[in-house]
Amino acid sequence: MEQDIATQVVGLGGATDFSLWKLFLRADWVVKFVIILLIASSIFSWALIFDKIKLFKSINKSTEDFEKKFWKAKSAESFNNNLPTTSKDPATIIFKTAMVELIRTKRQSAAIQSARVERILEIATDNEIKKIEKNFTYLATIGSTAPFIGLFGTVWGIMNSFQSIAISRNTSLAIVAPGIAEALFATALGLLAAIPAVVAYNKFNSDSQRYLSKIENFSKRFLSII
Repeated sequence: MEQDIATQVVGLGGATDFSLWKLFLRADWVVKFVIILLIASSIFSWALIFDKIKLFKSINKSTEDFEKKFWKAKSAESFNNNLPTTSKDPATIIFKTAMVELIRTKRQSAAIQSARVERILEIATDNEIKKIEKNFTYLATIGSTAPFIGLFGTVWGIMNSFQSIAISRNTSLAIVAPGIAEALFATALGLLAAIPAVVAYNKFNSDSQRYLSKIENFSKRFLSII
């Protein structure tokens, strides 16, 4: 029996090569499409992850610098006049938007002015947080769907393996193993794409909430002095 299997393995030639590239080349076109889709999703996911890491590092530093300079300033208006007009820091943008409204409503009563500035702060904060959280849904989507896409490729590949077994009427491991390996390759890629995306989404969502809390605290303190 062992001699028969050895003979079949020799006859299969390249089918016994289980390198990732050979597994891809031997796969059915549907499985190939699934593999390409998962690799593309993984690359896009990692690109987003590096972009968001860079973003949070940048805005946390710039906002911290902004707050330090603000509380050292003699007045909000003089500080606002010295701020760069092209700043990309969310806290700076929110503050400048609020100052425009504060100056515009200077002649109105304190209650009306405070209410209008508070509303502008809420709107500006919401707009900036939306920019920060842009593409978060892609990470969540990749994390939730990639394993199922990989599973679909695996199921399809196993179906093809069973068809090959039925046609050849041979159930030896040498015949079954290559097809099963190709099928499981899709599941492995699905998990490889999903796990980093889920971890990154949870981390970035937490970072976003912490940043939002920082902005809201600043807004409250700013409102208290006007």
